[in-house]
Order: sequence, then C-alpha cells, then structure tokens
Amino acid sequence: MSEQLAVSQLQEYKRLLARIKVLETYSITGGLLLSTLCGDDRLQELHKKLRGMKSYMYLNRHELELEQTAHAYLTRYPSGTRAQLAEVKQCVGADPDDDKLLRELEQKIQKVIKARGGEVDGYGFGDILDRISQLQDLESQKKYFLLTLDTLTGYNPKYGRILYLQYVEFKEPGDIADEMGISLPTLYKWRKLAIKEYAGLIEGVTPIK
Repeated sequence: MSEQLAVSQLQEYKRLLARIKVLETYSITGGLLLSTLCGDDRLQELHKKLRGMKSYMYLNRHELELEQTAHAYLTRYPSGTRAQLAEVKQCVGADPDDDKLLRELEQKIQKVIKARGGEVDGYGFGDILDRISQLQDLESQKKYFLLTLDTLTGYNPKYGRILYLQYVEFKEPGDIADEMGISLPTLYKWRKLAIKEYAGLIEGVTPIK
C-alpha cells in the first residue's frame, strides 16, 4: 500500500506543477499577478532595507516630488492609513501644482484603503487570500517532494537520480537508462527498489492532494 502511495505521489508531481502555474498567473488587477502578492515576505525585507536608506536613493523623481510636498504641508504623520487620508484631505496647496500633488497623494492612500478593505478592482479580498493560501500550500508540497528526493539521493544517489529523471524531468525509461549507462531491465529493477525506499521516507505523511 505504501509503495502505491509513493507511485501516486510521484505521478502527481506533474499535476502539482500545473496547478501552481495556473495560480501564479491568476491576475489580480492592472497586470498584478498572484505570484507577486505571494512575494510579500521579500517585499517586507526590502522595506526594512529601504527604511535605513535616504529616500532619494530609491524613489523616482515624481515620487520624491510627492514626498517633498507631503513634508511641506503635513504637520503630523499618523501611522494609520485612514488617519493619513484625513490629514492629507484637509491640506490645500498654495498653488495649483502643489494642490494637484496633494490630491494625487490622497488618491494613492484611498487605493490602499480600498485594497485592505476587501476589494481590488472587483476581486474580493477573501477570494484573493484563498488563492494565496492555495498557492502557498502547493509550494510547500512541492518543496517537501523535492526535499524527499534530495534525502533519498543523499544516501542512495542512483535511486534518487532515477526518480528525479522520471518524475521531475519527465524523461522516458529508455532515455534514463542511456543517461545512466544501464540496461532497461536493470533500470526497472532499480526503479522498483527506489520507489520502495521513497515509500519508506513518506510513510505516515499526508500525500499530495
């Protein structure tokens, strides 16, 4: 039974990759893909680095202009987005250009509030979070699958290599035998043993769904 589960999991890897690809290309809004949102951890790391840098080092000219206008008119800098919006709304530019920049800043904050409030250009926030959760779960399954193969390869390279070539690189048995310099009967014998070893590694672990 455990060996049947191992074969099933190995065969499911190709479908797992297809499901990840479909979710990654799920369009949220304006060309923004779900895979972009799932990189939030990397974005947070970047934000930490940016906070320690001068803004002119990473903002473009127009963004710097917005920042300078905000500094010129705001008397305080509240942390919440709604408080920030209220602060910007009450500012009136001394000239049309400044006022235009303040209104642009106001619109940017409103977009952030709209997105956090549950809607991004018609997509429900709950729907987006559900897809993010699905994608992260599939990525975890992919990572576990490859880690298991790496573990097998670590103590039995030929078994790990056979399974990797067939189920990750999707090569035909004849091509695998040629690459490894063995006959087909030997390949089939080793593959059977490799699957048995793989089954031992995943025993008791929930299979890929």
